[in-house]
Amino acid sequence: MLDGWLTENGSELVQIRRHLHMNPELSGYEHATTALMAEKLAAEGLKPRLIPGGNGLTCDIGEGESGRIVALRGDMDALPIQDPKDVPYRSTVPGACHACGHDVHTTVLLGAGRVLAELDRRGELPGRVRLVFQPSEEKFPSGAPQMMRAGALDGVSSIFAFHCDPRLPTGMVGVRSGPLTAASDMLEVRLTGRGGHTSRPHLTTDLVHALSRVVVDVPALLDRRLDPRTGVALVFGAIEAGSAANAIPREGRVLGTVRMLDRDAWKTVPDMVTQIIEDVVRPTGAEAEITYTRGVPPVINDRVATAMFAGAASAALGESAVVETPVSMGGEDFSWYLEQVPGAMARLGVGRPGEHLDLHQGSFDVDEKAIAHGVRVLVHTALAASASAAF
Repeated sequence: MLDGWLTENGSELVQIRRHLHMNPELSGYEHATTALMAEKLAAEGLKPRLIPGGNGLTCDIGEGESGRIVALRGDMDALPIQDPKDVPYRSTVPGACHACGHDVHTTVLLGAGRVLAELDRRGELPGRVRLVFQPSEEKFPSGAPQMMRAGALDGVSSIFAFHCDPRLPTGMVGVRSGPLTAASDMLEVRLTGRGGHTSRPHLTTDLVHALSRVVVDVPALLDRRLDPRTGVALVFGAIEAGSAANAIPREGRVLGTVRMLDRDAWKTVPDMVTQIIEDVVRPTGAEAEITYTRGVPPVINDRVATAMFAGAASAALGESAVVETPVSMGGEDFSWYLEQVPGAMARLGVGRPGEHLDLHQGSFDVDEKAIAHGVRVLVHTALAASASAAF
C-alpha cells in the first residue's frame, strides 16, 4: 500500500514542500502553514485541532485499544536568512528562508499522516497516532512548551521526529541512543565603570580589559569546575565596547552561548557561570549585570525508542541505510518533549551528490527524494510503536 500511495502522491508532496519553501514563515507566525496543513488533513476526513494563536496544530488518527498514543512531530518555522538560491521555488519573502529543512519536516509529517489515515480507514492501524505540527523551534522561548500547554502530549506514550542532515546522503537515516544534541542557553554580560583617557588607565575602570578577562578566563575556569564528560562549551560570539583608540568606555558587553550534553549539568551550570563571572570581574572594579537565558535541554534519545526507530528505518529502506549519527552541539527543542515521555529523534539524509551544504545557510537545499524516504520511515515507526508493548 505504501509504495502505491507514494507513487500516486509523491509529486504532490514535492510541490507542497516547494510551496512551503517559497512562502516561509518566521517563528511565531506560522499561520498560513498551519492553515494549509489543517486543510490537507481535513480533506482526509481527519479533525485537526489548532492551538491557541492558530500557529500550530495537533491531529489524532485512529482509536487504538490500549489508549496509548504515539506522537510524530514536525516543526514549521523558517529562519531570518535571505535565500540566494537560483531555483524556481526560491523564497518569495525577503529575509526569510527555510534554511534548516523545516519545510521538509512539515511535508514528511503531512505525508505520513495521510498514509496513516488511509491505513486507519482500511482497519490496518493498530493504535492511535498524533501528528504534532509545531511552531517556533528556532526561537527562545520555543514552541515545544507551547504545544505541550495546548495538550500535545496528553495521553502520549512515545514521540518521534526527524531532522534533515545534508551530510548524510539521501536514502540514509542516522540514529543515536543517548545524547544527540546539546542544551543551548544564551549569556549576556554587561559591564559598567568609570571611563577616561587611555593615558590614565589607573584613574578609570578599564572595561575593555575587564571584558577581555570575562572572554578568556570564564570559559577556562568553567572547564575546570565540571566533569569533562558533561561536554560543556561556553563560547562568546560578540564583544562590544568603545569607539575610539584613546578613550576607555564607560560600558560594554559580551554575548555568548553555553552548550552541554549532560542533563544534570544543565540544571547547575547557570549558577556556576554567574558565580565565576562575578569572581572574575570583581578585581577589575567593574560592575557586572549578568543575564543568563535558559534555552533548551539536551536531546537525550531513549534507548528503546532509538532501537525502534532504527528497526523501522531498516524495514523501510534496508539495513544498510541506517548508520550511527554523531553528537551535535546544536540545540533542538524536541528535547522538551523527551523531558516528559520517551522518544527519539533521527537524522534524515537529504544530501545531494557533489554538494557540501550546511544547515542555517541561505544556500541550503535538499534532495527532494528524501521526502518519500522520510514518509516511509515515519509510517513504519508509528506502526511499530503502536503495536509495541514497550511504551
